[in-house]
Amino acid sequence: MNNTKELLKFIQESPTCFHAIKNICDILDQANYELLMENEHWNLAKGGKYYVVRNQSSVLAFTIPNNLDNLSFNISASHSDSPTFKIKPNFSLESVNFYQELNTEVYGGPIISTWMDRPLGVAGRVIVHASDTISTKLVKIDKDLLIIPHIAPHVASENLNGAKYNPQIDMLPLISTKDQKCDLNDIIASTINVKKEDIIASDLFLYVRDRGHVLGLDDEFIAAPQLDDLASAFGCLNGFVSASNEASVNIYACFDNEEVGSRTKQGAGSKFLADTISRIGDALKLSATDISCALANSFIVSADNAHAVHPNQPGRTDAKNNALLNHGIVIKYNANQSYTTDAISSAYFETICKNASVPYQKYTNRSDVRGGGTLGAISTSQVSINSVDIGLPQLAMHSVMETAGSKDVSYLIKAMNEFYSSHSTLLVNGCYKIEK
Repeated sequence: MNNTKELLKFIQESPTCFHAIKNICDILDQANYELLMENEHWNLAKGGKYYVVRNQSSVLAFTIPNNLDNLSFNISASHSDSPTFKIKPNFSLESVNFYQELNTEVYGGPIISTWMDRPLGVAGRVIVHASDTISTKLVKIDKDLLIIPHIAPHVASENLNGAKYNPQIDMLPLISTKDQKCDLNDIIASTINVKKEDIIASDLFLYVRDRGHVLGLDDEFIAAPQLDDLASAFGCLNGFVSASNEASVNIYACFDNEEVGSRTKQGAGSKFLADTISRIGDALKLSATDISCALANSFIVSADNAHAVHPNQPGRTDAKNNALLNHGIVIKYNANQSYTTDAISSAYFETICKNASVPYQKYTNRSDVRGGGTLGAISTSQVSINSVDIGLPQLAMHSVMETAGSKDVSYLIKAMNEFYSSHSTLLVNGCYKIEK
C-alpha cells in the first residue's frame, strides 16, 4: 500500500509531462545522480550515476558499472505524456452573449466525454523573457478554473448516449463570463511571480483536478488520471534507483510524445537513447565494436500499460490471453509486432519475474481488434536489441480517470529491481545467460 500511496502522490504532483520529468529528476537528485548537459562533454567514472534531460519532458538516467568486461545495457522505456487538451497560443474566445472560453485542441486520443462536467485546471511550462536570455518556468494553476459542460438531453436534438463530439465546438472549456474580462496570462503571471509582459510563449494543457483515490471493498483498486503511463514510469524508476549492478550499464528512459507517435526530438523515435549510449561509450573510451558487442548482450523492457478484462465487457478481450487487476505484470504479444515480445524476450522477462517472485500474465488482443502500439518497436528501431513489451493491467485506458490494481505497482518495482540487478550474456542459440 505504501507504493500505491507514493504513486498517487507522484501523479498528484505531475499534471503534465514537464512536471512528471521534474519530479523524476527530483527523485534522481535525492539518490545522488549527477545532471549532465547535452551541449557539454561528459566525464563519466566507474560507479557513477548520471542523468540527462531533453526538452524538459524526457529523461535518460544511467549508472556506470565498475567492471566494463563483457558489458551489457539494461534499459527500460516508459513515457511521460498522457492524452489531454492543449491550449492554443491565441487562447481567448468569446462565445455568443455571455461566456468566455479557452481555445484548445486535442492531444493524443482521450476518451473525450470523460473530460466533461468536472473541474479542470491549467498546467505546463511558460517561456519568460529575462534580460538577454529566455528562461522556463513550470506552472500549475492550483484552482478549479475550468469546466466543459455537457448539453442537456432536454435541449439536444440527438441522443447523447454514445454521441460524437466535435473538439472545436463541444469541448471548449468555460473559464468566465464576459463581464469578468478574464486574461489567463494574468493568472499565470501571478502564479509564477513574473510580469505578464515578460511572458513570451507557453505549452499549456488542461488537467483534471481530481488526482486519485484508493477504493474497493478491501482497497484493492486505485483510480487516478494518467496511470497510462505514469504508473509504469514510477515503477520502473523505483526499481532502477534501488538496484545495484557491477557488470551492466543500467538505463532508465522516460520519453515524451508517445501518445502522438513518438516522432519528435524528445520521443522514443528520436536518437536520444542511441546518442546517449554512443556518448557513454566515448566517455568510457570504448570502441564502436565494444559498444556493438555490449548491445548484443543487452535488453529493453518497454513498459506501457495493458488492457485488463472489463467487468461489463469481458468479451472484448481474448478468451485465454487476457489480464486481470492485481494479478501481476502483463507481458504483451502481437503477431504484427505492435508489441516486440517474442519467445526469447518473453522467456527472458519471465525468468526475471520468477527470480523476483513476481506474478505475471500474458496478453494478446482479440484477432479482430487492431489494438494500440507502444514504445518497444519505436525504441528498437533506433537501438536494435531484444525487447519485451509489458505493462500494468488497467481499465478505462485514455479516460480522464483510469482504474488499476493497488498491488500491481509493487510487483513492477520488484521485477524492475531484479532486472536492473541482473547481467545478461548472449549465447550462440540467441538466448541469454542471466546472472547477478
